[in-house]
Amino acid sequence: MPNFREKREALERRLISPQGVRAENSKGRAVPETESDVRTCFQRDMDRIIHSKSFRRLMHKTQVFLQPEGDHYRTRLTHTFEVSRIARTIARALELSEDLTEAIALGHDLGHTPFGHAGERAMNDILKEDGGFRHAEQSLRVVDRVEKDGRGLNLTYEVRDGILNHTSGGAPETLEGQVVRIADRAAYINHDVDDALRAGILKESDIPEEFICALGDTYSARIDTIIMDIITASLDSGTICMSPGISFVFDSFHSFMFQNVYTNVQAKSEEKKVYGILNGIFEYYVKNPDKLPGDFKRLAETDGLRRAVADYVSGMTDKYAVYQFSELFIPEAWQVR
Repeated sequence: MPNFREKREALERRLISPQGVRAENSKGRAVPETESDVRTCFQRDMDRIIHSKSFRRLMHKTQVFLQPEGDHYRTRLTHTFEVSRIARTIARALELSEDLTEAIALGHDLGHTPFGHAGERAMNDILKEDGGFRHAEQSLRVVDRVEKDGRGLNLTYEVRDGILNHTSGGAPETLEGQVVRIADRAAYINHDVDDALRAGILKESDIPEEFICALGDTYSARIDTIIMDIITASLDSGTICMSPGISFVFDSFHSFMFQNVYTNVQAKSEEKKVYGILNGIFEYYVKNPDKLPGDFKRLAETDGLRRAVADYVSGMTDKYAVYQFSELFIPEAWQVR
């Protein structure tokens, strides 16, 4: 039987430029494993992430809007897929590793809390005496310590680095990691506009004229403009970037979105309740560690109780967090069934 992994690695020598990371040149895993005869190491990482429990839970985690009415708003899962496709398109054009790029993109938000960024802010406040909470760090912790009953997914060094450093303040070691970082920003700014228009928080006339002129008047046009700009600006530059002009417009529009959507009263009217829900659940399990699921009890023994409880609470979906709070603190006769 032919070794398909070796055939793929030979193909990568032609397809991936010296600036990209070929699978055969990976720095490897913390725990060495026998290589597959079919899949490269980065392809195996993609599969491990997709088959993880934390990946499945992204389907029921908020992106921006808490409990939106309608089926067409983005969740963490759909956001993840959009980032993956944008990032893979850029990586292919720049002759980088598409598989490494996709693996990072698929895993970059595994550590996000329920209730989107409102949940992250709540968890950061709850854990302020413990070093705080940042979803990129939690995403790495999920793949390293939480998944598979504490054994982790044993991902490659490059995928782990990209997951940890995908936020704006991060510095990925690979160009593939840089691609995911910039694709994440391009995706969420554009699809959050789309969702805000659908929700009635923004009207088409609210969108600044300079943004439309520079990037386009539709979601697809804006994505196409940004992708093409990133590819053109990054060619032979040794880094992944936007052109100065598009970068300026993009940053200005990010400020507009922050003022008009991310902190909009209508969009965030329920956020004040998020802290109460998550803090209530967190404090309950800190005081009643025997009530934790078995895998988190084992994590508490090795990593500390508050850390294990944070892992459990931050991993919940929106609906499960509400269900848990209801079961713990609302009399049964008053619960909505």
